[in-house]
Amino acid sequence: MIKDKKQLRATDFDEYLKQELKDPEFKRLFDEHSRQLKIAYAINHIRRQNNITQAEMAKKLATSQSNIARLESGQQNFTIQMLDKIAKALDKKLEVSFK
Repeated sequence: MIKDKKQLRATDFDEYLKQELKDPEFKRLFDEHSRQLKIAYAINHIRRQNNITQAEMAKKLATSQSNIARLESGQQNFTIQMLDKIAKALDKKLEVSFK
């Protein structure tokens, strides 16, 4: 019974989101934030794959651990310069593409 309620809530949210995405401003903000979260997730994933703590990452970037936490949670905008520093700290190459 509980599973059915959770499924119903998810369906309700999916329907709500579908309706909200019809609003161009909402869609713009949603798309903008989802891109930021994808980048944040990628940084977190690569950092963890390399067994680097947030504190170690912060030291490499000359910043604080709390700043790394904000970056990885999508609560901070990324500049190309910051993304390049992060890539170098993770021994990666930054590539930007347009699709």
